[in-house]
Amino acid sequence: MIPYFESTSFTVLGVTFQTWGTLVALGYALGAFVAWHRAKEKGLNPERVLDLAFWLFIGAFLGARIFHVVFYDPSHYLAVPWDAIDPRKPGFAIFGGFIGSAIIFFAYCRKNALNWMAYADTLIWGLPWGCGVGRLGCFFIHDHPGTLTNFVLGVKYPDGQVRHDLGLYLSIIGFATGALFVWLNRRERRPGFWFGTYMIIEGVSRFGLDFYRLVDVKYFGLTPTQYLSIPLIAVGVWLLSSKTKERS
Repeated sequence: MIPYFESTSFTVLGVTFQTWGTLVALGYALGAFVAWHRAKEKGLNPERVLDLAFWLFIGAFLGARIFHVVFYDPSHYLAVPWDAIDPRKPGFAIFGGFIGSAIIFFAYCRKNALNWMAYADTLIWGLPWGCGVGRLGCFFIHDHPGTLTNFVLGVKYPDGQVRHDLGLYLSIIGFATGALFVWLNRRERRPGFWFGTYMIIEGVSRFGLDFYRLVDVKYFGLTPTQYLSIPLIAVGVWLLSSKTKERS
């Protein structure tokens, strides 16, 4: 088992940083760098990737907030509506971020006449590494505690009980997915392979892990994230099974 340790903030040269926010920011920067480097390798415009990274951040931020407000804690925000637009308040759902960034991504590609699949395959290379780092922030603040377990990666909480810690698991999955991409990159892959592979991994892992969440809103036995995981997996399977060689 893993001993419990917590970090909500830390100080460097007299300046205090929030642990979660700092790691999320570092993860996003790392993901953008990996995608930028990948674009150079694949002959795409790396400046487009950096431009997209900026706009995708805006879309992800708004989408994550809106999704949380609507599906995870609507009663609170109906009572205190100003909290919904206060960025200092907690409450961001990554799948809502996926939706928001997807809307921005397709609008940007359409406006600039970009091959959306080529850029999707490139940008997705950065996402596992970004999630790997960013989810460490979730682990350090323990905002996703799970059910009791005897699993070797269970965390022994201050009350003496050993629990799944979803932040740790999602971080490990992120790094493992990034490493898998590197391994699979030994040969050329057809358009849509990377995008589809990531969607399947993310969909399957989130659908399964959400059953171990200690506290989470559910609708008819499933969390909002689990409902979105199903079409995510379906689209990923379609991308991998489609015989179309070129998509734009």
